[in-house]
Amino acid sequence: MTQTFRTHILRITTGSTERVADLTADCEAFVREVSQGRDGLLNVFVPHATAGIAVLETGAGSDTDLLAALSDLLPADDRWRHRHGSPGHGRDHVLPALVPPHATLPVIGGRMALGTWQSVCLVDTNRDNPDRQVRLSFLG
Repeated sequence: MTQTFRTHILRITTGSTERVADLTADCEAFVREVSQGRDGLLNVFVPHATAGIAVLETGAGSDTDLLAALSDLLPADDRWRHRHGSPGHGRDHVLPALVPPHATLPVIGGRMALGTWQSVCLVDTNRDNPDRQVRLSFLG
């Protein structure tokens, strides 16, 4: 079996508020295009020190609940030693320790093997950087 490695960069604008951006449709389109119906792995990676990738339910409040939980765990106040940008920005640099900057997903028969309610999401609490890149890489 010949393996292939393909990669693509998504450019996402998250704006000036905390956001969970659903990337599932973009991931599905990429996998459909490059997998040619093969099994493999999709890696989703955000090369930023203040954002992460999560697999969670969206649209039923879980995305909002995640942002609320992160706000409770990582308040945007002056407790952080990392002190540049808007007030509390240091907490954005701690985010990837809790929401990692990557996820690797199985691809079966050319489709992501997500559960019924699972979505692939960019989690961005950094209000200072509205422009993000997300690298999609398929190995199969």
